Amino acid sequence: MTRTATTYIKSHKQAARRTVLQSLKDRFDYGLNPEKLGAVSAYLCDPKTAHLEFMLVKSQYQAETNRAAEHGALCYQIRQAFPQGEITPEEANKIGYETAMRWTKGKYQFFVCTHIDKGHIHNHIYYNSTAHDCSRKYRNFLGSTFALRRLSDRICLEHDLSIIQNPKLHSKGKFLHYGQWLGADRRPSQKEQLRTIIDTALAQRPADVPSFLSMLEAAGVQVIHGRGGVLSFKLPGYDRPARWRSSTLGAGYGPEDVEDIISGKAPARPAPIEGGPAPRQKINLVIDIQQRMAQGKGAGYERWAKLYNLKQMAAALQFLQENGLTDYDALAEKTETAVDRAHALAGELRAVEDRLARTSELMGAVVDYAKTRPVFDGYKTARYSKKYLAEHGEELDTYRAAKASINELLGGAKLPRMEKLKQERRELAEKKKALRAEYRQAQQDMRELVAVKGNVDHLLGVAGREDKEQAR
Repeated sequence: MTRTATTYIKSHKQAARRTVLQSLKDRFDYGLNPEKLGAVSAYLCDPKTAHLEFMLVKSQYQAETNRAAEHGALCYQIRQAFPQGEITPEEANKIGYETAMRWTKGKYQFFVCTHIDKGHIHNHIYYNSTAHDCSRKYRNFLGSTFALRRLSDRICLEHDLSIIQNPKLHSKGKFLHYGQWLGADRRPSQKEQLRTIIDTALAQRPADVPSFLSMLEAAGVQVIHGRGGVLSFKLPGYDRPARWRSSTLGAGYGPEDVEDIISGKAPARPAPIEGGPAPRQKINLVIDIQQRMAQGKGAGYERWAKLYNLKQMAAALQFLQENGLTDYDALAEKTETAVDRAHALAGELRAVEDRLARTSELMGAVVDYAKTRPVFDGYKTARYSKKYLAEHGEELDTYRAAKASINELLGGAKLPRMEKLKQERRELAEKKKALRAEYRQAQQDMRELVAVKGNVDHLLGVAGREDKEQAR
């Protein structure tokens, strides 16, 4: 069993002072780095020459549609991660390939790079922004991150893999990264490990800073002396050292803080207690939360309080009481409903925006066509004279472009009257405005529920939820 997390979809554009081809190659070289790579697979391209093959499709698209393919996103990247030791690189790569295939519906080139250089196995999935048949370009849409995560979760459930339930949100509405999602199950970061080692060393009451540094080295920390007397710490398995300063390691862990503790000016922190997390238990929401909050400053409470502010939990408790959510299943169902509603509204809003853009484009093409049609008629009357063409070349180009746009947008259908197009645009604009307001409210409701459930899950340590999710 493993957990997965799809963080987000990242668009890659042309880098400054780099050509389009160089920009693509730079991105792909990172994914194909042999020091990181554990497995690789591809669809409709060779990973080693993917930058060239992506550009070939883009060139064909531009030749067929007369639209610049290098504008906007050149390609997109999906990141998908797995905990260390719970899945092989080959299995992770297969999951990534299936995710990419179902996300792109087989219309876009892609390749999957599985990296094994970090504390967890993870995929970098790159797919072309231009369809392989040159029929379209991929456009990211509102709620794409949610849709992708749901797809990734569905695929993992189909392969008997457990999933991370609702990701937790920052206060500003941004999702926490994969390591933060895992909570107590994730591998501690280098900075977290360094803070633990520092606390352990200080608890042994070193006589001075050199003795303190010797204790760190004995614990496996590489102490790096830089220019100007700046010290950095690095643990085995990590590429980059962390500078010894409070802005890097955290408040209370800078050189001045350590010196104050050694000299007795500040109290030493207690040495970390080894051992795994407390066993999970089932919940009866409001009662259990109140009991946990009333327990006082116990060890479990203090560990939780480092991650979540007491005010956040109080707000969660108030929300549960006001909404009559007295059991976990009710909260989970309400959260799932809110997420589904936000997804549906996002798709509906995107469809209306596309229709509105198409109608506006058609109206503009009709206006240009009407203005330049007399010029084209004059060109025919002049028996396609070169002199007439030289005098009216710009107007004739506008006429051809407008006619081509009309034919493309209508797809053989009859051209509506301008009044009907204006009415349709007004209706679509009103619908877009109403949907946007509805979507914003739905998004707010979803974020609130996701945040509340995330806090409840972390505080109470829900047991058996993975089995329930797989049974659905």
